[in-house]
Parts: sequence; structure tokens; C-alpha cells
Amino acid sequence: MEVNCNSLEQVRATIDRIDRQLVTLLAERGTYVAAAARFKKTTDDVQAPQRVEQVIVKVTALSRELGADPRITEQVYRAMISAFIQTELAEHAALNRGANKP
Repeated sequence: MEVNCNSLEQVRATIDRIDRQLVTLLAERGTYVAAAARFKKTTDDVQAPQRVEQVIVKVTALSRELGADPRITEQVYRAMISAFIQTELAEHAALNRGANKP
């Protein structure tokens, strides 16, 4: 991909635009992570290491296809998944507390 910027300000403005898109997608992904907690019965289901590895394989392949650095993609996804798992564990615990109330 060729970058057609004439100044550092243009580069930064474009990065800011991309960051807004990324954060928008993270917010959307987060709503689905929270929804997934409703369908999981145990914390092991939430952590799902096999699913994590499936996602990593999928996104690193996609990264290669799209010309991104697969090492960066993997690092970013592992960090993101770890953070979402922590959020989902909290959501799962809250749902289970609510289900166990008399």
C-alpha cells in the first residue's frame, strides 16, 4: 500500500482517523464479548484457549493476505483477547451472581 502524504501532519491526521475506526470496532467487538458471556457456563468456557489459538491462526493468515506484519497482528490480538477475556470473566461472574439470587 502506497502512502500519499505530503507532510507529517497529513500522516498523523490519517493515523488519527484510523484510530477512531479501530476504537469504534473495539467497542463493537466488546458488546459481542459481553453477549457471549451469557452463553458460557464456566470460566473455562470463557477462557477457551483453543478458541484463542483459532483466532490467532485466522488473523495472522489474514494479516499475511493483507500485507500486514503477522507478528504485530499476533501481539495485538493476544493483548486484546486477554483484555476481553478479563472483561468477559467479570461479566460472566456478574451474570452468575444474578442467576444464583433467590
